[in-house]
Amino acid sequence: MNLLKAVLLSIFLFGCGDPDRGKAYVTSQKGGVSVIDLNTMEVVEEINVGAEFPRGIGVTDDGEYLITANKADANLSIINIRTKKVKNIDVGINPEFVRVHDGQVFVSTEPSSKGKPPAKGEVRHEEEDDDDEEKIPAKVAVVDLIKGKKIREITAGPETEGIEFSKDGKEIIVTNEADNSITVHDFESGALIKTFSTEPYGLRPRGIKISPDGNFYVATLEFSDNFIVLDKEFNHVKTVSTGKSPYGISFNSNGDKLYVAAGRARTLEVFDGKDFTKINELKTEGKRCWHFTFTPDNRDIMLACGRSDEILLIDSETLNIKKRISVPGIPWGIVTYPKAIGSLDQVK
Repeated sequence: MNLLKAVLLSIFLFGCGDPDRGKAYVTSQKGGVSVIDLNTMEVVEEINVGAEFPRGIGVTDDGEYLITANKADANLSIINIRTKKVKNIDVGINPEFVRVHDGQVFVSTEPSSKGKPPAKGEVRHEEEDDDDEEKIPAKVAVVDLIKGKKIREITAGPETEGIEFSKDGKEIIVTNEADNSITVHDFESGALIKTFSTEPYGLRPRGIKISPDGNFYVATLEFSDNFIVLDKEFNHVKTVSTGKSPYGISFNSNGDKLYVAAGRARTLEVFDGKDFTKINELKTEGKRCWHFTFTPDNRDIMLACGRSDEILLIDSETLNIKKRISVPGIPWGIVTYPKAIGSLDQVK
């Protein structure tokens, strides 16, 4: 009896086995959201988002809701993870990049983009589903999760894409593909504070990320095969070459390394997080690998490869591919809960 009590007490105090690693959530352009159990690294559930062509994805700080940007239906899906109840909110033409911040959802729109999922058997270059035909002014829609509606819009440049926030939360930073600019806006009013042109350094800014210490911003320039480094006042510091067509970009959680997914090069590239020299590279063999996330325990990186219908599970230290997880339907975005740093999310 004493032994049984000791065992039960040990389980109560220390648990039994490894801690729960959480779940990853993946949007697929021809499907909904695939749920991956991070303990088994298997797809365990498919969630219907109630709309077509989901791309951007975010998760609330409490893990209660998922948010997807549905390009074909010009709306967001607010999904209760427990009940799977879905509410759709109209936000504007071709919504794409989603960030959840302080109880609000910020979503970029692409009113000029004519892109849509390729037909069965259709072969395209990797950028062709994102071509921008006109420079129509775009907005970042802001949705209040408590009110359940769009409450305002922030006018940025044509073809808004990546969204980031300053360390103090007072500014929102947006990459604008069609006019090669990065715009800085007041968080509360949306007023334009500064415009930085990327044209002297490269074309088509897409992904953007702040360093964990708040001292730098990095942004990928897809058409010029590089990324730029800006200081916290948005002055140019450095331009760094990458493989062909970089998009997703993120520091690791302590900021000593920076990771870039170069889609057409089929690489995940690693740079020093302080001087931005290249230190490693993984040949993924995946097709159109754009967005990625660390796992909450920082042990692994999960890279979404849309045209090869898979998520690559990569050891974050060795860069060895541990597993290829099949996710059909052109996977695009990926986040986790508990929340982890990645190309689409940030940890406070």
